[in-house]
Amino acid sequence: MKKILLTSIFFLGMLLPLFAQPGGDKPANDPGQKIQALYIAFISRELKLTEAEAQKFWPVHTEFDNEVKAVKPEMNELDRQQAVLNIKKKYQDRFVKIIGPDRTNNFYKVDAEFRKKLVERLQKLRQQRMNGGKLKNKKLNSGADWE
Repeated sequence: MKKILLTSIFFLGMLLPLFAQPGGDKPANDPGQKIQALYIAFISRELKLTEAEAQKFWPVHTEFDNEVKAVKPEMNELDRQQAVLNIKKKYQDRFVKIIGPDRTNNFYKVDAEFRKKLVERLQKLRQQRMNGGKLKNKKLNSGADWE
């Protein structure tokens, strides 16, 4: 457990200088940064990444993520899903070399799980705001229910 926590802190420490660069167009309390930090901690914990694995995994993941984000959302749904699947297949061997086949398969599952939880959380926040209510101990940056 200590290794996971230390790895998560290590990566957060590596990410913070990237967001602190002058001339950035995102404010310091950008929710995207919080989500990214939660994502890294969640994936690192779920995959039980060692520090050495994490140092290899996250740069490859960044390339993977950039390609997935580059898939045009205006494509018809079937073509978009096929494009994402092709990207996953392209990166499969690279992930397997770093974390093995079982954890690579698990990565795709926990990635989808995180995204599903994020959408649910954001929908809840939106509903709360529309109803004029306030959330009770369910801030976006609270990772307690991301387990």
